[in-house]
This record gives sequence, structure tokens and C-alpha cells, in this order.
Amino acid sequence: MASLCTVIPATLFPQPMAVPAKNPNVHGTILRARRLLIPTKTFSRALNATQPQKYIYPEPISEFAAAETLKFRAELLKKLSKEKETFGNDLQTVVNVCSEIFNEFLHQEYGGPGTLLIEPFTDMMIVLEEKKLPGAPLAARTSLLWAQNYIDQDWDSWISK
Repeated sequence: MASLCTVIPATLFPQPMAVPAKNPNVHGTILRARRLLIPTKTFSRALNATQPQKYIYPEPISEFAAAETLKFRAELLKKLSKEKETFGNDLQTVVNVCSEIFNEFLHQEYGGPGTLLIEPFTDMMIVLEEKKLPGAPLAARTSLLWAQNYIDQDWDSWISK
């Protein structure tokens, strides 16, 4: 069999060796080339990696959190009220639980685009289930979708004022 690397001197790079695959196909054996190992001596100096700059997110803004929570509460109530058979008489309680958790997140964690976390929405589902309230997955998913669609835009709008 002819060598695959006849152009490169064998002293610098070892030649690849063909090895049969564990599961040959119907036409015969599949040959795979082994990985070439490049000796570290070939580099005259070590490669330097630069440290990425850290982005510092702004602190949460309590005025934004309060305004956004009111907007969230109104929109969530509007969306979930379309599911009367799911929530029944517990609709207001479900919205209150979701709004309270969302408000806490906005006051403590949210610092602008890139800081929306999934935890408050999983917390919503867990708390709703613990309280045996109906529609926990639907309420949490609706809350998350609303936040993904509006919170970053609202933040940018708030900051630009």
C-alpha cells in the first residue's frame, strides 16, 4: 500500500495508519485514518490566549421592576382568562402567585438584556403545583413566553428615557 503522506518528511509527522472499522459495511471494510500527533517541539513559542473582557450587567431598577410587574400581571390575566375551564375560580390566585415570583425576580436579578433566567418560571410552576392550583404548566409557560417577548424591549425603552 502506498504511503498517504509521502510529501511530508516522516521525521516531523508520523504517517497515518489505516485501521478497519468495527462494523464493516456490505461492500467490505471501511478504513479510518488515525489522528496525526503534532510534536510540541515544532512551535517556537507558546500560544498566548487573551482573556475575554467581562461584561458587567446593570443592577436591577426597582421602578422598572414595579412597572413591569404591573404590565406582566395585566397581560397574564388577559391571556389566562381565555382558559376559564382550566383555571376556574382560581385564576386570580394563579396570576397573583406568578406576579409575586416575577416581581421578586425583577427586583433582585434582572439587570437588562441577557439576564432573563428560567428559574423564576420553574419556581412558578413548582409553587402553583405545591398549592395544588390548576394549570401550573400553562401559567408558567405563558409567563415565560411573555417575558421572552417583552421584558428586554421594555428594559431598552425604559433605559432610553
